[in-house]
Amino acid sequence: MTDSAISAQAWIARCGGRAELAQALRESRERTLQGLQAWAQALGPDCRVPYAPELNPPLWEAGHVGWFADWWVARYSQRHWGVEADPDAPRAAARQSARGVDADALYDSSRVAHAQRWQLPLPDCKAVQEDLLASLEDTLQALDAAVADDRGLYVFRLALFHEDMHAEAAAYMAQTLGVDWPLPTHMPPDGAAAPAQTELFVPGQSVQLAWQGSGFAFDNELADAVQRMPPFRIDAGAVSCGRFLPFVETGGYRERRYWSEAGWAWVQAQGRHAPRDWRRHAGQWQVRLGSTWQALDPQAAASHLSRHEAEAWCRWAGRRLPTEAEWVCAALALPDTFVWGQVWEWTASPFMPFDGFVPHPYRDYSRPWFDGRPVLKGASRATHPRLRHPLYRNYFTPERCDVFAGFRSVASAD
Repeated sequence: MTDSAISAQAWIARCGGRAELAQALRESRERTLQGLQAWAQALGPDCRVPYAPELNPPLWEAGHVGWFADWWVARYSQRHWGVEADPDAPRAAARQSARGVDADALYDSSRVAHAQRWQLPLPDCKAVQEDLLASLEDTLQALDAAVADDRGLYVFRLALFHEDMHAEAAAYMAQTLGVDWPLPTHMPPDGAAAPAQTELFVPGQSVQLAWQGSGFAFDNELADAVQRMPPFRIDAGAVSCGRFLPFVETGGYRERRYWSEAGWAWVQAQGRHAPRDWRRHAGQWQVRLGSTWQALDPQAAASHLSRHEAEAWCRWAGRRLPTEAEWVCAALALPDTFVWGQVWEWTASPFMPFDGFVPHPYRDYSRPWFDGRPVLKGASRATHPRLRHPLYRNYFTPERCDVFAGFRSVASAD
């Protein structure tokens, strides 16, 4: 991804004023409502899905999105205090309480265990849609009264990005379930961003990994994180399907020597011989998109890969995963040739706080996950452009292959 228009959308979301933010909030809520309608059409009005660790009930997901905006905006007595707000400050009663529904007991992800979400008495699809529309109106009304500075707009930007994250989660849940999903207009075709060069040389330099200056930043992006980088060589784009395929065809999934101990245990438990959504059919390799199998596009970024698979390919190829610092350094130093945005990219770095980390009011965004899980950088084809920023830090456990995730590789400059 080198499109300046995408960069502009990211800047507007983090630094824009009330009018731009209101437009973005409306657009994001419309995407959520369209997603809920797509679930109902695919699964029926109850939107039931089987339990799995990587899934959530679609009605819970949609209800949680509206609840989150209410909790941090319309109901929050300190919504104008920005990052200095007390997360335990009083909240107004939820609008659902008027009809005998305890929204906090249903949708607070900090209180409701994941497995419990399948057992909850969730409102039906129509009620969730109505709540989403009412929540948007309450959010926009609060925005009209907000001071148009970073402090006053903080919770509105947080709610916007949170909703965008859940929209992407809906897309990869649909892929896991084999449900055809409405592709957003910003999603490029698979091969659209194939880099002109295969490898880039990055000279030694210092790189700042943390957000500097004004505007919105997530708490894990802040503090001081300058690193001095030696020179290195890095792939110009994510590893493609065509580049990953020889590892599969030469038996890489059966060779213990390419896998870490945890990775080998994972691949054995999964019974994998290829990436999750690949199959060989009638002598040809195919990739599943929703409910449809399509011919493998060798130029497309390999996706739905776990970090274990990324590491194994790197060992097979005699390369390694980039660190977070190497990825950021290349993205910032070579913006015209470093192509990103088709898949989230696994790195070799654990998700840990930068020195001087201070949690923001939404305490559960970062701090509970500083447990060694890897950082992913970039964005996927389903990530909204306003969420795409080279300093954004994503994080998942290494076995996750449901996410739109791939990788690129690096080598020393020698």
